[in-house]
Amino acid sequence: MYKVLVVEDSVTVRKIVNKLIEENPHFTCDLCEDLAEAKGALESGTEYLAAIVDLNLPDAPRGESVELALSHNVPTIVLTGNFDEFTRSQLLDQGVLDYITKESRYSYLQVSKLVDRLRKNLNTKVLVVEDSMTSRNHICSLLRKFKFQVHEASDGLEALDELDNHRDIKMVIADHRMPNMDGYELVKAIRHEKRMQDLVFIGLSATGDSVLTSKFIKSGANDFLSKPFYHEEFYCRIMQNLESQEMIQTIRDSANLDPLTKVYNRRFLYEKAEELFENKGTRTNVIVSMIDADNFKGVNDTYGHKTGDVLLQEFAALLKDYFPDDLIVRYGGEEFTVVSVRPPKVYLSALATFMDTVRTTKFTHHKFNVTCSIGVCAEAHDSLESQLEVADARLYEAKHSGKDQIILRDRKQKVSLQA
Repeated sequence: MYKVLVVEDSVTVRKIVNKLIEENPHFTCDLCEDLAEAKGALESGTEYLAAIVDLNLPDAPRGESVELALSHNVPTIVLTGNFDEFTRSQLLDQGVLDYITKESRYSYLQVSKLVDRLRKNLNTKVLVVEDSMTSRNHICSLLRKFKFQVHEASDGLEALDELDNHRDIKMVIADHRMPNMDGYELVKAIRHEKRMQDLVFIGLSATGDSVLTSKFIKSGANDFLSKPFYHEEFYCRIMQNLESQEMIQTIRDSANLDPLTKVYNRRFLYEKAEELFENKGTRTNVIVSMIDADNFKGVNDTYGHKTGDVLLQEFAALLKDYFPDDLIVRYGGEEFTVVSVRPPKVYLSALATFMDTVRTTKFTHHKFNVTCSIGVCAEAHDSLESQLEVADARLYEAKHSGKDQIILRDRKQKVSLQA
């Protein structure tokens, strides 16, 4: 849960902002009506993700509330009833995230949207590729102000190394003119890699050449900015591109996710497996587990199908807690598949701990316990289909020889072994 500080003397505006922000389950607001209350909140030691501050308060008529929030290094959004271009430019130069006027409901939606963007940025990695240290530091500073995780490279070759070492980088901002490999060659190299097809790429150049812009876009760049740029335009381009990419991902997830449990479906399992088995480096490290909630039919018969659905949702949530870096799939009914490339001892230890947690968890509002049975195939195979067959056969053995156990090989191995 993230804290947001709202400093506003109007009761109506405070209520509107508070309602819009707290509609998002990730946030809770601390509401202050004047500078004195805001000072107390900021000095209390509470960590705020952002501050939404009115420019003119009864005890702070000249923007002292903004200065206060910035002095505590809290990302600050100015929400004011007065639009003044000079004041706006001055505040943006001082470091506020945005200057938004109270014109309509859309203004308040902009505020809540920006706060949520900050939350998402905490886990969003951006790579800045620029040979000029001065320019690179400036861009990195702008990104850090918006809470991005920032990585740096001085040319295209260094950038490819960074992308290889940090595969969860979501955006690359690269200059055109660089030694060893320029931005134009970099975007072409990135788009040749299947795993980086969804990476957002924004090109930069000081030449202002429209032909260069079109070359970048045609080679796979999502956007292009001419230097020098005003930081407000920079932020707008970044946010729009990330939002577009997230929208595409949402559409894709609707096809790949099981609607009940919000883990992946069987169709995605085979799509992802194709990538794993194409790569010789990961093929021999793949571990497949088939996991089945025991006596699930009895839950449906006793408590009803709605309770059964809730059980599956809670069971899937536990799987996500214990296997956050692995591929989790609802294979069908109460049966789930986990595919991992982690070291066997590490993975099997997590599997045993998961089973212990399932035994002691009280599921649904009826507070009943369940167990699970698991079949594991950790041996190297040429295809996922082959591993699934072995794991499924071992699951069948686990189910029909007592349940509440893991079968690792063609003989039973109890979970207490902590493999």
